Amino acid sequence: MAKGKKIKVPKLDDRGAEAVEAAREALLALVDAAQVGEHLGTQAEATKVVTHFFACTQAGYRGWRWSVTVARAPKQKSVTVDEVVLLPGDEAILAPEWVPYKERIQPGDLSPGDLLPTEDDDPRVVPALTGLEDYPDSRQLKEVSEELGLGRPRVMSVEGRDLASERWYDGNHGPDTDLAKAAPGQCDECAFFVRLSGPLGRLFGACANAYANDDGRVVSVDHGCGAHSEARLHKRNLPQPLPEPALDTLRWEDLETF
Repeated sequence: MAKGKKIKVPKLDDRGAEAVEAAREALLALVDAAQVGEHLGTQAEATKVVTHFFACTQAGYRGWRWSVTVARAPKQKSVTVDEVVLLPGDEAILAPEWVPYKERIQPGDLSPGDLLPTEDDDPRVVPALTGLEDYPDSRQLKEVSEELGLGRPRVMSVEGRDLASERWYDGNHGPDTDLAKAAPGQCDECAFFVRLSGPLGRLFGACANAYANDDGRVVSVDHGCGAHSEARLHKRNLPQPLPEPALDTLRWEDLETF
């Protein structure tokens, strides 16, 4: 194509564009009416050649559309049908981009007996001996030594802990939930809060209150709920005090006199 040459767009034929019912009748002669939806529009294909589009309502074909092309001969007022085809639209269900199996797994997908091996190069874990590099002071060195005493070949890396911290803190057991904002106190002030050991213990612990929504779950220190150990009812919510007891001053001797 020569540089700067514009593509000539054919003019939409008025009679061809008006032939919606003729196009629909031609379509219904080939497919069931239950598979044909509303008229979606027209498109000029060439001089006096127009394509009509109809929604396809057939199950499994969401986003597809029926295409009916009509043409009109020179000096003729009526149109004839050229072809009827089913074409995918912009929102048609096509094969999605392939995603590796490992990346498709979501939390909760594992069933009893399923195995999900941790890859050798998983950045969330490091060999236990090299994990010492993550603990610059002696106190942390003691913590990781205790971990090594369990005989584990790998421990969580700094990146692994950061990912877990972000996931827990930004989830339903962090400080930004409605439950936490309405709580009378934070978890680190609650008697039922059991702090985690190791570096994650600076920010997280487990809830051990059987009546709390988070019982048995990891919560942040600034999370909270209405089952806080120090929660107190407002005075207006306390049960009404019992009235003063009425003393019975009658004796059996008094009754005998009646």
